[in-house]
Amino acid sequence: MTLNEEEKHQKRMQIKKAMIDEKVAKATEERGVLIVLSGPGKGKSSSGFGTVIRALGHGYKAAIVQFIKGTWDCGERNFIQQRCPEVPFIVMGSGFTWETQNKEQDREAAQQAWQQTKILLQDESLHLVLLDELTYILKYGYIDAEEVYQALRNRPREQSVIITGRGAPVALKELADTVSMIDDKKHAFRGGIKARKGVEW
Repeated sequence: MTLNEEEKHQKRMQIKKAMIDEKVAKATEERGVLIVLSGPGKGKSSSGFGTVIRALGHGYKAAIVQFIKGTWDCGERNFIQQRCPEVPFIVMGSGFTWETQNKEQDREAAQQAWQQTKILLQDESLHLVLLDELTYILKYGYIDAEEVYQALRNRPREQSVIITGRGAPVALKELADTVSMIDDKKHAFRGGIKARKGVEW
């Protein structure tokens, strides 16, 4: 890089730094956030669990509720339950709705998981709560959406919540502080490649 190029680069970075510093200075509100990770692409749950690990790494308390996936083998659950047994980890229990094919059973399992979730959403000691695949439960109407939104609004001020799953309702996205829509451009499964343990689950 020539001296002239170096000077131009330095000026661009100075301008960029000034813009970022200004945004950081304006972000003064201190509170927990509601994050929604939705869209058809891979990585929503992975991102949610990664943030749980991040919170635990800072010494914060976190809790996890896993809807839909049930008792299906799950690497994240195996790790958390073995290495971090102090983390509350609630599993809906009935598993994928297309596996059970029993709407009433699924509804009852969702209600049981939701009752436990409401307790977590009132716990001021929890820095982070992950509600994995909750969007499906809302979509199927297994729990009352307005009751969920009310619980999210009334949670402790310092508590952050991450909700994952496809098809997040508009009302949930409007309530959220951060919404990330993960796209699906290409997936190995559609190319005939078997889901890989330790990568997909």
